[in-house]
Amino acid sequence: MHMQYLVLAPWVAHGCHLAATKGWRELDLGYVAILPSMLLRALHDQAWITVSRLYNARGKRQIVDRGIEFDQVDRERNWDDQIILSAILLLLGSLYLPGGQNLPWWRTDGAVLLALLHAGPVEFLYYWFHRALHHHFLYTRYHSHHHASIVTEPITSVIHPFAELLAYQLLFSVPMITCALTGTASIITFEIYVIYIDFMNNMGHCNFELVPNRLFEWIPPLKYLMYTPSFHSLHHTQFRTNYSLFMPFYDYIYNTMDKSTDTLYENSLKGKEKEVDVVHLTHLTSLQSIYHIRTGFAQYASKPYTSMWQLRIMWPVSWLSMVLTWAYGSWFTVERNSMKKLRMQSWAIPRYNFHYGLNKEKEAINDLIEKAISEAGKKGAKVVSLGLLNQAHSLNGSGELYLQKYPKWGVRLVDGTSLAAAVVIHTIPQGTNQVILAGKISKVARSVAAALCKKNVKVIVTNKQEYHLLKPCIPENEDGNLVLSTTSTAEVWLIGEGLDDAEQLRAPRGTEFIPFSQFPPKMARKDCCTYAMTPAMGVPESMQNVHSCENWLPRRVMSAWRVAGIVHALEGWSEDECGDAVLNLEKVWSAAIMHGFRPVAQL
Repeated sequence: MHMQYLVLAPWVAHGCHLAATKGWRELDLGYVAILPSMLLRALHDQAWITVSRLYNARGKRQIVDRGIEFDQVDRERNWDDQIILSAILLLLGSLYLPGGQNLPWWRTDGAVLLALLHAGPVEFLYYWFHRALHHHFLYTRYHSHHHASIVTEPITSVIHPFAELLAYQLLFSVPMITCALTGTASIITFEIYVIYIDFMNNMGHCNFELVPNRLFEWIPPLKYLMYTPSFHSLHHTQFRTNYSLFMPFYDYIYNTMDKSTDTLYENSLKGKEKEVDVVHLTHLTSLQSIYHIRTGFAQYASKPYTSMWQLRIMWPVSWLSMVLTWAYGSWFTVERNSMKKLRMQSWAIPRYNFHYGLNKEKEAINDLIEKAISEAGKKGAKVVSLGLLNQAHSLNGSGELYLQKYPKWGVRLVDGTSLAAAVVIHTIPQGTNQVILAGKISKVARSVAAALCKKNVKVIVTNKQEYHLLKPCIPENEDGNLVLSTTSTAEVWLIGEGLDDAEQLRAPRGTEFIPFSQFPPKMARKDCCTYAMTPAMGVPESMQNVHSCENWLPRRVMSAWRVAGIVHALEGWSEDECGDAVLNLEKVWSAAIMHGFRPVAQL
């Protein structure tokens, strides 16, 4: 939780007290509207964050084609501080500034005065203050913090040291203070002005061009009165040009307009969606996961997913988002990465975990996946990897359904079984001569059991039905290593879906639980037992634009199923890995290591 919001508690209490003692009709509406206005501003900023990340994930109309990393996300995590600061200043003004009380809803003369004051003094003072901030003395002490973000996001606009942020707030308050002192202030004028500042700030830092050139063709003088995202992006890449706030005419007057401004603007507008080599198909998991994906809340997406009470109390919004995503008839792009010359994207099927368990949803989900694979092929993808339940055997036979329907698709389908199994095997401590395999038997479990039996490691199964499911997967000369027993004391357990608490409690103290499932198990043991993470690998330094966590995994760690698709493309393998097909485990593992992916234990 952001504890800084507690500084607003006195004003919330004061407002409630006034409402209780005076009644709503006698309240100062301008004073009461400040805190709801703050919430509106936060929602407005979050909408810009979401739209910007969706556009940049697709690469459409992108201005700076580079990635951002976790250090930028961490640096910009407190973007809402400026909303709190401005709310405090507005509350103080409403209480103590002459002319700041009992404002009317609207005054035309005040709106005109405010607009003139912004276009004149505010823009002029900002231009020269901004140029001063680029002097070595001030730049190194203050403004460099903002310019650390070469590739900007909407929230980059408000990331400044406190002294600089306070200076901006005071500058932007000049028109409002003047209106109050002259008796021309109004609630709607102030609200429009604050939203205007937020809108222009967010637009200028969104890193995709959205201002249509027809606008400047219809109104030519507008080029001096409104900047574009590409205009301000040049300031972040060139540093010594395009200093203006929102109105570029001072850059024209003082000859600081970057000469490539118009060219970059036109080229950015022509920018099409980027081609892609590898697509990873994932889906939403729990209702709260909508906030955790890269296009959701940046501060949550940059950390491993956990359920939080502040997100649980947003259940009405969560349910609404679930209905909207369910109604949305197509996949959407979540993330875009690059590694060497390989271009990768993650696409999300707009369905949640529980949808995959509903028989009536299976046909619709398969249709969504088929359309996504087909679209990936049209965009040039060579490999599509199926993540989470998109490869469920009960849904599509681990992807076999799509190959049967479209045998000449031209896109390699990868379910990642071989690498996931290899990760599990390499997670087992060296010298282990027996393991217990428990939980729902999956394709990965069968591959792990077969590989371990081949290595002469005893694979002990406690469930008779699971034993008979595994038996046909083991060659006759090795099936002696597959054992049905309920009395083993093995201290390494390989666990899958459906393993209940009672079964985990049977394990001896000190047991190491290693999941072979897509989803993390419930950790029933709180004693000396340890739980490994689901099959995953650390990504190489050459992988760029990695600034969100994949579900519950740590930073710069990807699931083995996702890594498998990347390795498949890097190696140029021509076979599919879906249905019953499994690639050679050691071959896939060695290729992953060769390309810089690392076991999680070595991170």
